[in-house]
Amino acid sequence: MKKHPLAKLDQRHLWHPFTQMRDWLKGEPLVIERGKGAQLWDVRGREYIDANSSIWSNLHGHNHPKINAAIQGQLGRVAHTSALGLANEPASLLGRELVRLANPRAGVTQQQPRLAKVFYSDNGSTAVEVALKLAYEFARRTGRARKPRFLSLDGAYHGDTVGAVSAGHIDLFHKAYSGMLFKTDKVMSPYCYRCPFNKAKPERGDARDTRKCNFECVDKVEQRFATRKKRGSNYAALLVEPGMQGPAGMIAQPKGWLGRVAQIAQGHGTQLIADEVMTGLGRAACRHFASHDEGVQPDFLCLAKGLTGGYLPMAATLTTQEVFDAFLGDYSELKTFFHGHSYTGNQLGSAASLASIGLLKTAASRRKKLAANLHTEAKRLWSLSQVGDIRQAGCVLAVELVRDWRTREPFKLAEQAGIRVCDGLAKRGVLTRSVGNVIVIMPPFCTTQQQVKKIFSALHNSIEESLNKP
Repeated sequence: MKKHPLAKLDQRHLWHPFTQMRDWLKGEPLVIERGKGAQLWDVRGREYIDANSSIWSNLHGHNHPKINAAIQGQLGRVAHTSALGLANEPASLLGRELVRLANPRAGVTQQQPRLAKVFYSDNGSTAVEVALKLAYEFARRTGRARKPRFLSLDGAYHGDTVGAVSAGHIDLFHKAYSGMLFKTDKVMSPYCYRCPFNKAKPERGDARDTRKCNFECVDKVEQRFATRKKRGSNYAALLVEPGMQGPAGMIAQPKGWLGRVAQIAQGHGTQLIADEVMTGLGRAACRHFASHDEGVQPDFLCLAKGLTGGYLPMAATLTTQEVFDAFLGDYSELKTFFHGHSYTGNQLGSAASLASIGLLKTAASRRKKLAANLHTEAKRLWSLSQVGDIRQAGCVLAVELVRDWRTREPFKLAEQAGIRVCDGLAKRGVLTRSVGNVIVIMPPFCTTQQQVKKIFSALHNSIEESLNKP
């Protein structure tokens, strides 16, 4: 079969993210033409289930009539005007909705900060970049940290702008840029499946449920703060991906970890940056945000991906009145937050976000049903010896592949175990992307029980076929 003309154009002109382009150029890439709900179709008419929500961004399904209508309605008025010196209606309305969503009446204590201000940008990296700059300057101006520095988790991923990369700790992604970055500290993540303190033997279940430890990972966080204090300074902020670390390998945190760590940070006068770019807006939580599932209210809340329902690039960084006030002053004092983006507060993105949040408020039962279906259907994978751990947070499920579950021996990265399984899934009409040896299943909230069954049937067969070959 001849390559499709659009596939040829892509391979001739485009450079794809996180992709070894030599491999990309060898075959014919899938060219997606249209979508509806949890389904996608390529230019050859083949049908797929979008099992990773188009890289974790689509909440409610493709081609949703309410989001479509919101964008079309805004197009009839104005697509974009600058936020530098101008305000606009949809961005203002969205700010109000985000503040309401981020400050629930239940789940957090009155002593915790109230998120009152919204700064818009256009993707998860820039949302984190905004939080880093604000936290750094706030710590400096208030005297909380003499030499402001950041602490984040081993395996942390917070984006690909220079500040966000500096706060990340994945050598595979970041080592090449080490000469460009500023120094940050890291502490162990609560990776129960591969934790050196977990004395539980391998079992056929989520390692968080069978773990035998004393939260030594939390002790390590406390030790980090104590060491920093001895040096005569403090951390400007602690960065976490609440509920589940994404590109680290979908590391799901055990219940109670975030609450304990947040208390440590608060006790040291350190602010908490919650990177909920992936986990927020109902994706990996019972409530709207994974932080709130643990009764934690951060000082900064970073949102992107699903904010517009996966339609347009838009992000938001929420913070407190106290942080905002630290940047107020006379013009001559130059206290202004000198940071911005051309598409800050974009009207189309704001309109799509308002529609998405409206849908989110009525989606609780749908999300609960999807999470239950994922949990039930994933059980069939335990019969496979190459399935080491299955971990879930809300509507996100991850399957860690190993040579044998009894030894937990990982596949080498060069073996491309995850990639091979995902290729097998695509042949069976299911699209997702692996994170190393971890298969990610994160479909839109509208995904039906029958579609979930198909996802896990295809995954079972793909693992069996792909990893049992000599």
